[in-house]
Amino acid sequence: MSGWWSKGSRGLAALGHVVGRSCQGHSGRAVSLSALPSLASRPTPPLAAALHRCRPYTSAASASLPPAKTGHAASQDEKREFMSIFPDLVRDLTEVGTHSDIPDAQKWFAKVLQYNAVGGKMNRGLAVSLSFKLLATQDLITPENIKNAHIMGWCIELLQSFFLVADDIIDGSKLRRGKPAWYLNDNLGPSAFNDAILMEAGIYKILHKHFAHVPYYVDMLDLFHEMTLKTALGQALDLLSCPPGQKPILKKFTMERYNSIVKYKTSFYSFYLPIALSMYMAGITDRELHRQARTILVEMGQFFQVQDDYLDCFGDSSITGKIGTDIGKGKCTWLSVVALQRASPSQRLVMEEHYGVPEEESIRKIKGLYKELNLPATYRAYEESTSSMIRTHIQQISRGLNHNVFFNFLDKIHKRSS
Repeated sequence: MSGWWSKGSRGLAALGHVVGRSCQGHSGRAVSLSALPSLASRPTPPLAAALHRCRPYTSAASASLPPAKTGHAASQDEKREFMSIFPDLVRDLTEVGTHSDIPDAQKWFAKVLQYNAVGGKMNRGLAVSLSFKLLATQDLITPENIKNAHIMGWCIELLQSFFLVADDIIDGSKLRRGKPAWYLNDNLGPSAFNDAILMEAGIYKILHKHFAHVPYYVDMLDLFHEMTLKTALGQALDLLSCPPGQKPILKKFTMERYNSIVKYKTSFYSFYLPIALSMYMAGITDRELHRQARTILVEMGQFFQVQDDYLDCFGDSSITGKIGTDIGKGKCTWLSVVALQRASPSQRLVMEEHYGVPEEESIRKIKGLYKELNLPATYRAYEESTSSMIRTHIQQISRGLNHNVFFNFLDKIHKRSS
């Protein structure tokens, strides 16, 4: 298949680069589309309109967050149904007869699960059942299969918890989901890595118990292993850009590298994994359909992470529920990359001196530089044009996949103003 599908995720990478160069200064002047050969052959009205609408910074983005950012991606009934499965899975992992001779370890494992696996927005886990209901034929949408979709969703939540516990140790994060990071409890320190490993191992115990008999069992195992590897590779690339305890290596902060970090560290397991699992459950095994789903979902993941980067800096913590840490930690973010693309030599010196310094004064200087470079307006142009582009791409997906799965997913991560 030619066109966008053959180009994969490069379309948004190119767009991120282009918009990173757009809206220079405070004039709001649009970039000439004739100067963009990589996009000139495609329909471009959404991008052109977005660039014409560049405007001075306001806090509107903080006040109007998409459902996935506020924990409202699913109904309360759907969340309650999902949560009702969790105690059974804890029992599956901690009361198995083969481990009855180590009750202390089993009790500890239960504590690890109860502290780390719940308390988040559960977007990834809930996405499995929500998507399965849209993809499956009516005869497959049974109470048993819905329960199985929830179980599979909890396996993704365990994968997420495994990553977060490890990530907090690496980054030295103090808080996670409004409470102390797990490694800070009982002075655990680096030994909490073993608890992360416990949660990852629990995924495969649950999958074997509940899915060993289904025809897609091997595909499902391969998918979890592949997504874990890709996420770890993305984490490695991120750490190579900003080694722990050191200043970030700004020369490595390129849009190409940023897109690779996001693709591997976030997009695959957060966006593709839930939908791919629901596709297998619905009997959709065609490789081409999975490839198309993967392409569009990876692009959504990149879009979502750019949003996250923006809100980390400019979001209202009373609304987002998070205090931004990217600047102080020296993370390779969309804002930092675009700032470096656009910075004058003197502005780059500000980045080199203050980016990755956790003191409040340094963070204030970097935020001031971002506003000076008009990055909030650039972000809004990116957000509007990219969401329009993704909607166009969804419409190009082949028959055999319900487009509403992807539109619904996009609506969870992008709250349109109209």
